[in-house]
Amino acid sequence: MTKLTLSSLELTDILGRRLGGMSTPGDVITLGGALGAGKTTLTKSIAIGLEVPDSCYITSPTFSLLHEYPGRIPLYHMDLYRLSGEEDIYGAGLDEYLFGEGLAVVEWADRLGSLMPDSRLHIELFLVSESERSALLTAFGQVWSERLSSLLSVFA
Repeated sequence: MTKLTLSSLELTDILGRRLGGMSTPGDVITLGGALGAGKTTLTKSIAIGLEVPDSCYITSPTFSLLHEYPGRIPLYHMDLYRLSGEEDIYGAGLDEYLFGEGLAVVEWADRLGSLMPDSRLHIELFLVSESERSALLTAFGQVWSERLSSLLSVFA
């Protein structure tokens, strides 16, 4: 577990771009944090790192559950807030995107239950001020542990 202070929106942007740049097909990043903590803002920067075209407007998928964007690899941005658990996830067909051909960025991932991937990066965001966030990053699995070390070298 690593804590990062993102003292500006620029640092949040750098984090997201680096995450998008290092992601490979089948990767999962789970995001946590209160409303307004910056989950969608971080996802926008991840999209830039994935080379999602500027013409794609990244928004929160709270009501649609899933937004898919084209890029170097597809970005599957999911928001599970309105779902109650695994049965709803299966019913909506979202389980197919967890290990798909792109990067799945999942908000409210606690709803995944037993579908929670063993290999993932979890980022819990905390609002400090309008422009400052605190991020707690937890790597699950060898791949994300190695990537996290590489990622943190930028913030040292």
